[in-house]
Amino acid sequence: MIDYSIRLLNDEDEAILWNILYYAISVPDGDDPLPRDIVNQPELSQYVKNWGSRGDSGFLAVNVTDMPIGAVWLRQFTRGNEGYGYVDDLTPELSIAVIPGCRGEGIGTALLDKMFGSYKKNISLSVSDYNPALRLYQKFGFHVVGTKGNSLTMLLDREGRIS
Repeated sequence: MIDYSIRLLNDEDEAILWNILYYAISVPDGDDPLPRDIVNQPELSQYVKNWGSRGDSGFLAVNVTDMPIGAVWLRQFTRGNEGYGYVDDLTPELSIAVIPGCRGEGIGTALLDKMFGSYKKNISLSVSDYNPALRLYQKFGFHVVGTKGNSLTMLLDREGRIS
């Protein structure tokens, strides 16, 4: 069992999120890892670039030596600047990752509990259909609202305004 704590992300955490973002990218079992600089591609960098903008929020999990081991965060995207899990201009998109070696310890669940305890509106996300985290998102009430290839757009509809 890993000993860790969770704190709010702040404006100075952008560098940490760049590292965590890499682990949010799902690669099928048996495939080679992607190059670390993939996070610099515009469609991925928008999840972290200029962190601390209006509407950004999230939490960071750190171990007892204060090393980041996971994070969950929300970013607001708009039409014309959509994220992979874009639903509409009012629904922020969730990103989450736990570093390898710390997965399967309940850290992702704890991060989601913290996020959903503080944010009470609709949230969307994108997940590959082969990603084991899909079951976790379903457990929290996310449902599929769109597909593109093997990528699923999911929504946690807390406001009843999207079907």
